[in-house]
Amino acid sequence: MKLLAGNSNRPLAEAIAAYLRVDLTKATVHRFADMEIFVEIHENVRGEDVFIIQSTSYPANDNLMELLVCIDALRRASARRITAVIPYFGYARQDRKPGPRTPISAKLVANLITEAGANRVLTLELHAGQIQGFFDIPVDNLYGAPLMAPDVQSNFGSDDVVIVSPDVGGVARARAFAKRLDANLAIIDKRRERAGISEVMNVIGEVDGRHCVLVDDIADSGGTLCNAAEALLAEGAVSVQAYVTHGVLSAGAVARIAASKLDRLVITDSIRPTEGVRVTEKIRVLSVAQLMGEAISRIASESSVSSLFD
Repeated sequence: MKLLAGNSNRPLAEAIAAYLRVDLTKATVHRFADMEIFVEIHENVRGEDVFIIQSTSYPANDNLMELLVCIDALRRASARRITAVIPYFGYARQDRKPGPRTPISAKLVANLITEAGANRVLTLELHAGQIQGFFDIPVDNLYGAPLMAPDVQSNFGSDDVVIVSPDVGGVARARAFAKRLDANLAIIDKRRERAGISEVMNVIGEVDGRHCVLVDDIADSGGTLCNAAEALLAEGAVSVQAYVTHGVLSAGAVARIAASKLDRLVITDSIRPTEGVRVTEKIRVLSVAQLMGEAISRIASESSVSSLFD
Protein backbone atom coordinates (compact mmCIF):
# COMPACT_ATOMS: atom_id res chain seq x y z
CA MET A 1 0.00 0.00 0.00
CA LYS A 2 1.21 3.50 -0.85
CA LEU A 3 -0.26 6.88 0.12
CA LEU A 4 0.09 9.90 -2.15
CA ALA A 5 -0.90 13.33 -0.79
CA GLY A 6 -2.14 16.25 -2.84
CA ASN A 7 -1.81 19.84 -1.67
CA SER A 8 -5.41 20.44 -0.56
CA ASN A 9 -5.11 18.97 2.95
CA ARG A 10 -1.57 17.87 3.68
CA PRO A 11 -2.00 17.80 7.49
CA LEU A 12 -4.87 15.28 7.20
CA ALA A 13 -2.83 13.12 4.80
CA GLU A 14 0.08 13.13 7.26
CA ALA A 15 -2.25 12.18 10.13
CA ILE A 16 -3.71 9.30 8.09
CA ALA A 17 -0.19 8.12 7.23
CA ALA A 18 0.76 8.26 10.92
CA TYR A 19 -2.29 6.16 11.85
CA LEU A 20 -1.39 3.58 9.19
CA ARG A 21 2.31 3.73 10.10
CA VAL A 22 3.39 4.25 6.51
CA ASP A 23 5.34 7.07 4.88
CA LEU A 24 3.76 9.31 2.30
CA THR A 25 5.01 8.56 -1.19
CA LYS A 26 7.68 11.00 -2.33
CA ALA A 27 6.32 13.12 -5.14
CA THR A 28 6.46 16.60 -6.61
CA VAL A 29 3.11 18.32 -7.01
CA HIS A 30 3.51 21.95 -8.02
CA ARG A 31 2.43 24.58 -10.52
CA PHE A 32 4.20 26.25 -13.41
CA ALA A 33 4.17 30.04 -13.76
CA ASP A 34 0.91 29.91 -15.74
CA MET A 35 -0.64 27.72 -12.97
CA GLU A 36 -0.50 24.48 -14.95
CA ILE A 37 -0.23 21.53 -12.55
CA PHE A 38 2.80 19.26 -12.73
CA VAL A 39 3.15 15.90 -10.94
CA GLU A 40 6.20 13.68 -10.71
CA ILE A 41 6.29 10.57 -8.52
CA HIS A 42 9.74 9.79 -7.17
CA GLU A 43 9.08 6.19 -6.10
CA ASN A 44 8.30 3.01 -8.00
CA VAL A 45 4.53 2.35 -7.87
CA ARG A 46 4.35 -0.42 -10.47
CA GLY A 47 1.90 -3.08 -9.26
CA GLU A 48 1.15 -1.13 -6.06
CA ASP A 49 -2.18 -0.40 -4.34
CA VAL A 50 -2.09 3.43 -4.24
CA PHE A 51 -4.39 5.80 -2.34
CA ILE A 52 -4.45 9.49 -3.34
CA ILE A 53 -5.64 11.78 -0.53
CA GLN A 54 -7.11 14.98 -1.94
CA SER A 55 -10.17 17.02 -0.96
CA THR A 56 -11.73 19.00 -3.80
CA SER A 57 -12.36 22.00 -1.56
CA TYR A 58 -11.44 25.66 -2.19
CA PRO A 59 -9.96 26.34 -4.69
CA ALA A 60 -12.18 23.55 -5.96
CA ASN A 61 -11.17 23.59 -9.62
CA ASP A 62 -7.43 23.63 -8.87
CA ASN A 63 -7.70 20.79 -6.35
CA LEU A 64 -9.90 18.73 -8.66
CA MET A 65 -7.46 19.14 -11.54
CA GLU A 66 -4.58 18.21 -9.24
CA LEU A 67 -6.41 15.01 -8.30
CA LEU A 68 -6.99 14.12 -11.96
CA VAL A 69 -3.34 14.73 -12.89
CA CYS A 70 -2.16 12.59 -9.96
CA ILE A 71 -4.47 9.75 -11.04
CA ASP A 72 -3.17 9.97 -14.60
CA ALA A 73 0.46 9.94 -13.41
CA LEU A 74 -0.18 6.79 -11.37
CA ARG A 75 -2.04 5.06 -14.19
CA ARG A 76 0.83 5.73 -16.57
CA ALA A 77 3.26 4.45 -13.92
CA SER A 78 1.41 1.09 -13.91
CA ALA A 79 -0.09 1.23 -10.41
CA ARG A 80 -2.16 -1.92 -9.84
CA ARG A 81 -5.11 -0.14 -8.23
CA ILE A 82 -5.74 3.60 -7.75
CA THR A 83 -8.15 4.73 -5.03
CA ALA A 84 -9.14 8.39 -4.93
CA VAL A 85 -9.57 9.30 -1.25
CA ILE A 86 -11.70 12.45 -1.31
CA PRO A 87 -12.59 13.54 2.26
CA TYR A 88 -14.68 16.39 0.85
CA PHE A 89 -16.26 15.81 -2.56
CA GLY A 90 -16.67 19.19 -4.25
CA TYR A 91 -19.57 19.81 -6.64
CA ALA A 92 -21.70 17.35 -4.63
CA ARG A 93 -24.43 19.95 -4.18
CA GLN A 94 -24.95 20.00 -7.95
CA ASP A 95 -26.47 16.51 -7.99
CA ARG A 96 -29.63 17.29 -10.00
CA LYS A 97 -31.14 19.81 -12.44
CA PRO A 98 -32.74 22.54 -10.27
CA GLY A 99 -34.01 24.33 -13.37
CA PRO A 100 -33.92 24.26 -17.16
CA ARG A 101 -30.55 24.32 -18.96
CA THR A 102 -28.50 23.64 -15.83
CA PRO A 103 -25.76 21.00 -15.43
CA ILE A 104 -25.49 18.00 -13.16
CA SER A 105 -21.89 18.79 -12.27
CA ALA A 106 -21.52 16.01 -9.69
CA LYS A 107 -22.02 13.49 -12.50
CA LEU A 108 -19.48 15.32 -14.68
CA VAL A 109 -16.88 15.19 -11.89
CA ALA A 110 -17.59 11.48 -11.36
CA ASN A 111 -16.97 10.89 -15.09
CA LEU A 112 -13.71 12.86 -14.97
CA ILE A 113 -12.36 10.87 -12.02
CA THR A 114 -13.31 7.56 -13.64
CA GLU A 115 -11.90 8.45 -17.05
CA ALA A 116 -8.65 9.70 -15.49
CA GLY A 117 -8.06 6.13 -14.31
CA ALA A 118 -9.32 5.77 -10.73
CA ASN A 119 -10.40 2.24 -9.84
CA ARG A 120 -12.18 3.13 -6.62
CA VAL A 121 -13.36 6.15 -4.60
CA LEU A 122 -13.36 6.59 -0.83
CA THR A 123 -15.20 9.68 0.40
CA LEU A 124 -16.91 11.10 3.48
CA GLU A 125 -20.54 12.16 3.94
CA LEU A 126 -21.66 12.78 0.37
CA HIS A 127 -24.25 15.55 0.17
CA ALA A 128 -26.57 13.13 -1.60
CA GLY A 129 -26.13 9.38 -1.29
CA GLN A 130 -27.24 8.79 -4.87
CA ILE A 131 -24.00 10.37 -6.11
CA GLN A 132 -22.48 6.93 -5.54
CA GLY A 133 -24.53 5.84 -8.54
CA PHE A 134 -22.89 8.50 -10.72
CA PHE A 135 -19.72 6.39 -10.67
CA ASP A 136 -19.21 3.17 -12.63
CA ILE A 137 -16.52 2.12 -10.14
CA PRO A 138 -16.90 1.09 -6.46
CA VAL A 139 -17.54 3.95 -4.02
CA ASP A 140 -17.22 3.77 -0.23
CA ASN A 141 -19.12 6.62 1.44
CA LEU A 142 -18.15 7.04 5.10
CA TYR A 143 -20.30 8.86 7.65
CA GLY A 144 -19.41 11.41 10.29
CA ALA A 145 -21.93 10.15 12.86
CA PRO A 146 -19.69 7.42 14.38
CA LEU A 147 -17.15 10.15 15.11
CA MET A 148 -19.54 12.87 16.24
CA ALA A 149 -22.16 10.95 18.23
CA PRO A 150 -19.70 9.90 20.99
CA ASP A 151 -18.58 13.54 21.24
CA VAL A 152 -22.18 14.66 21.77
CA GLN A 153 -22.63 11.92 24.37
CA SER A 154 -19.50 12.98 26.26
CA ASN A 155 -20.59 16.65 26.28
CA PHE A 156 -24.19 16.17 27.39
CA GLY A 157 -24.18 12.79 29.13
CA SER A 158 -27.72 11.87 30.16
CA ASP A 159 -29.08 15.43 29.74
CA ASP A 160 -32.20 15.92 27.66
CA VAL A 161 -30.86 16.22 24.10
CA VAL A 162 -32.83 16.62 20.89
CA ILE A 163 -31.21 16.19 17.48
CA VAL A 164 -32.34 18.81 14.95
CA SER A 165 -32.27 18.68 11.17
CA PRO A 166 -31.79 22.22 9.78
CA ASP A 167 -34.00 21.40 6.78
CA VAL A 168 -36.34 18.71 5.51
CA GLY A 169 -33.67 17.31 3.16
CA GLY A 170 -31.42 16.35 6.09
CA VAL A 171 -34.03 14.41 8.08
CA ALA A 172 -32.61 10.97 7.23
CA ARG A 173 -29.13 12.04 8.40
CA ALA A 174 -30.48 13.56 11.63
CA ARG A 175 -32.70 10.54 12.32
CA ALA A 176 -29.74 8.17 12.01
CA PHE A 177 -27.75 10.42 14.36
CA ALA A 178 -30.61 10.53 16.88
CA LYS A 179 -30.94 6.75 16.75
CA ARG A 180 -27.31 6.37 17.84
CA LEU A 181 -27.97 8.53 20.89
CA ASP A 182 -31.52 7.29 21.56
CA ALA A 183 -32.59 10.95 21.35
CA ASN A 184 -35.67 12.72 20.04
CA LEU A 185 -35.78 14.42 16.64
CA ALA A 186 -36.88 17.91 15.57
CA ILE A 187 -36.95 19.56 12.13
CA ILE A 188 -36.50 23.15 10.94
CA ASP A 189 -38.94 24.14 8.19
CA LYS A 190 -36.67 26.34 6.06
CA ARG A 191 -37.52 28.34 2.98
CA ARG A 192 -34.59 29.44 0.80
CA GLU A 193 -35.24 32.50 -1.37
CA ARG A 194 -31.94 32.19 -3.27
CA ALA A 195 -28.56 30.45 -2.97
CA GLY A 196 -26.76 31.34 0.26
CA ILE A 197 -29.82 33.03 1.81
CA SER A 198 -32.18 31.12 4.11
CA GLU A 199 -35.10 32.01 6.35
CA VAL A 200 -36.41 29.82 9.16
CA MET A 201 -40.16 29.54 9.10
CA ASN A 202 -41.09 27.01 11.78
CA VAL A 203 -39.78 24.43 14.25
CA ILE A 204 -41.37 20.98 14.06
CA GLY A 205 -40.91 19.00 17.28
CA GLU A 206 -40.52 19.60 21.01
CA VAL A 207 -37.41 21.61 21.94
CA ASP A 208 -38.58 23.57 25.00
CA GLY A 209 -36.19 23.07 27.92
CA ARG A 210 -33.83 20.83 25.92
CA HIS A 211 -30.29 20.95 24.57
CA CYS A 212 -30.50 21.12 20.77
CA VAL A 213 -27.86 19.63 18.48
CA LEU A 214 -28.09 20.67 14.82
CA VAL A 215 -26.71 18.01 12.46
CA ASP A 216 -25.75 18.70 8.84
CA ASP A 217 -23.21 17.66 6.21
CA ILE A 218 -22.02 21.07 4.97
CA ALA A 219 -21.74 24.52 6.56
CA ASP A 220 -21.06 27.08 3.84
CA SER A 221 -22.25 30.62 4.57
CA GLY A 222 -23.39 29.64 8.08
CA GLY A 223 -26.70 31.45 7.62
CA THR A 224 -28.84 28.34 7.99
CA LEU A 225 -27.21 27.35 11.30
CA CYS A 226 -27.39 30.87 12.73
CA ASN A 227 -31.06 31.30 11.80
CA ALA A 228 -31.88 27.85 13.15
CA ALA A 229 -30.20 28.64 16.47
CA GLU A 230 -32.30 31.78 16.87
CA ALA A 231 -35.50 29.90 16.05
CA LEU A 232 -34.73 27.08 18.50
CA LEU A 233 -33.87 29.47 21.35
CA ALA A 234 -37.09 31.38 20.65
CA GLU A 235 -38.94 28.08 21.12
CA GLY A 236 -37.38 27.61 24.58
CA ALA A 237 -34.23 25.56 23.86
CA VAL A 238 -31.65 25.65 26.66
CA SER A 239 -28.65 25.62 24.30
CA VAL A 240 -27.86 25.07 20.63
CA GLN A 241 -24.78 23.39 19.22
CA ALA A 242 -24.11 22.29 15.64
CA TYR A 243 -22.21 19.25 14.36
CA VAL A 244 -21.30 19.54 10.68
CA THR A 245 -19.04 17.18 8.76
CA HIS A 246 -17.65 19.61 6.18
CA GLY A 247 -16.75 23.14 7.27
CA VAL A 248 -16.67 24.97 3.94
CA LEU A 249 -17.21 28.27 5.82
CA SER A 250 -16.85 30.60 2.85
CA ALA A 251 -16.69 34.41 2.83
CA GLY A 252 -17.73 35.84 6.22
CA ALA A 253 -19.05 32.57 7.65
CA VAL A 254 -16.54 32.34 10.52
CA ALA A 255 -17.38 35.85 11.74
CA ARG A 256 -21.08 35.10 11.34
CA ILE A 257 -20.77 31.97 13.48
CA ALA A 258 -18.70 33.81 16.10
CA ALA A 259 -21.38 36.50 16.44
CA SER A 260 -24.32 34.07 16.42
CA LYS A 261 -26.34 32.53 19.22
CA LEU A 262 -24.78 29.13 18.58
CA ASP A 263 -22.93 27.86 21.63
CA ARG A 264 -20.50 25.88 19.49
CA LEU A 265 -19.93 24.59 15.97
CA VAL A 266 -18.08 21.27 15.66
CA ILE A 267 -16.63 20.39 12.25
CA THR A 268 -14.11 17.85 10.95
CA ASP A 269 -10.79 18.38 9.18
CA SER A 270 -12.11 16.92 5.90
CA ILE A 271 -11.38 20.45 4.64
CA ARG A 272 -8.17 22.01 5.91
CA PRO A 273 -9.18 24.52 8.64
CA THR A 274 -8.23 28.12 7.96
CA GLU A 275 -6.42 30.28 10.49
CA GLY A 276 -9.73 32.02 11.25
CA VAL A 277 -11.32 28.67 12.12
CA ARG A 278 -8.39 27.66 14.34
CA VAL A 279 -8.51 30.84 16.44
CA THR A 280 -12.30 31.11 16.79
CA GLU A 281 -13.38 29.84 20.21
CA LYS A 282 -16.85 28.83 19.01
CA ILE A 283 -15.52 26.40 16.41
CA ARG A 284 -13.93 23.07 17.30
CA VAL A 285 -12.37 20.60 14.87
CA LEU A 286 -12.52 16.80 15.11
CA SER A 287 -10.07 14.76 13.05
CA VAL A 288 -11.28 12.13 10.60
CA ALA A 289 -7.76 10.71 10.20
CA GLN A 290 -8.44 7.56 12.23
CA LEU A 291 -11.78 6.90 10.52
CA MET A 292 -10.38 7.32 7.02
CA GLY A 293 -7.15 5.53 7.89
CA GLU A 294 -9.09 2.51 9.13
CA ALA A 295 -11.20 2.50 5.96
CA ILE A 296 -8.05 2.63 3.80
CA SER A 297 -6.57 -0.25 5.79
CA ARG A 298 -9.70 -2.35 5.28
CA ILE A 299 -9.85 -1.61 1.54
CA ALA A 300 -6.19 -2.60 1.18
CA SER A 301 -6.78 -5.86 3.06
CA GLU A 302 -10.06 -6.56 1.21
CA SER A 303 -12.08 -6.60 4.43
CA SER A 304 -15.44 -4.99 5.29
CA VAL A 305 -15.73 -1.20 5.39
CA SER A 306 -19.43 -1.13 6.28
CA SER A 307 -18.71 -2.83 9.61
CA LEU A 308 -17.11 0.45 10.71
CA PHE A 309 -20.65 1.76 11.24
CA ASP A 310 -22.17 -1.23 13.06
